[in-house]
Amino acid sequence: MNIRLLILLLVCLLRPLTAQEVPPETFEIGDGRAFIQAAPKPAEGRPWLWYAPTLRSLSFGERKGYFETFMKAGISIAGFDLGEVRGSPASTAKFTQFYEAMVKRGFSKKPILLGQSRGGLMTLAWAFRNPDKVRAWVGIYPVCNLASWPLIRSEAATLADFSLSKEALLARLPEFNPIDNLKGLLENEVPMFAVHGDSDVVVPYDLNTQLLKERYETGGGKIQVKVIPGEGHKVGPSFFQCQELVDFVLGLP
Repeated sequence: MNIRLLILLLVCLLRPLTAQEVPPETFEIGDGRAFIQAAPKPAEGRPWLWYAPTLRSLSFGERKGYFETFMKAGISIAGFDLGEVRGSPASTAKFTQFYEAMVKRGFSKKPILLGQSRGGLMTLAWAFRNPDKVRAWVGIYPVCNLASWPLIRSEAATLADFSLSKEALLARLPEFNPIDNLKGLLENEVPMFAVHGDSDVVVPYDLNTQLLKERYETGGGKIQVKVIPGEGHKVGPSFFQCQELVDFVLGLP
């Protein structure tokens, strides 16, 4: 073997792994799998960011800028894979089991929730049912309105999660829709931040983040929104290198 190549290989083997290179801890809860990427030096109170959707892996780890920044700040990152759920009481109860497992492991009793796309619906549905357990909520082009996307582009998965017919779900929509159930979050003064493109045709801005902002501000809540002109529903720097999002998370009391 070439000496230079051998030296390079030895350096790679002997250098300490970065947080992003360390595989996340995984464990089972019922029919779901949890993932935890623990911060090497946890901040006081062991804060954690709960990312959704988590499907088969903790994909938030692929968002290198956010991942490295939060790890350095001592904020651990975790998620729970329940598949394509849509915020029903049943799936929300399973997410509560994950929350309880995290607290039992010594993590903060008030996680920061971050929902990307349909993960917005998952996190908001849990948040409005557990408003006293939420430190903050963050969205990346999030689904906030059960009527805007899940019943148009994802009807089968939505009805399966709620175990209801479309007619029955529509009749009870105000009971289940996060956008209609903000009172507890307002009373607990949960701060919010979202980044969304104004040209998003998959999760329309006006039916989701804009509507959330209007209703939350009307109720006296604090919400920051970063609108990206001309941007749609995609993985790109506008959404995954958003300095305002980082500043919001790191600036939380």
